[in-house]
Amino acid sequence: MDLTPLVPSGRQVIERYGPSGFRVSAVIWRCPVLVFPDLTLRWAATDAASVTWDSLLPVVEHGGVQILLLGLGKRIEGLAAGLRPALRQAGIVLEPMDTGAACRTYSVLLAEDRGVAAALIPPV
Repeated sequence: MDLTPLVPSGRQVIERYGPSGFRVSAVIWRCPVLVFPDLTLRWAATDAASVTWDSLLPVVEHGGVQILLLGLGKRIEGLAAGLRPALRQAGIVLEPMDTGAACRTYSVLLAEDRGVAAALIPPV
């Protein structure tokens, strides 16, 4: 099912993902990215160990994010202790998953106009 027609215009749509990066709203990103409904940014994290409060601070500062989908590549690895409670304190629920699942879930929640963002590491 193609969800793209259900997404309001002007939104950042994840069109493709792979080991070399992402295509978001016709722009190719050859790096990890933070995708918000209105903006996509380069992200410094490269693996689960580099996902920290500081690396996710742009998500908190952006505002309006209630659900953060964390795409960790091909498999889910452990995250820094205290990261999930710290984000919850900021009003954000963290959902770690593989990158493919994060991209697909982002599209569904974006189509539902939910307060979603995705922090994505290419699946290598």
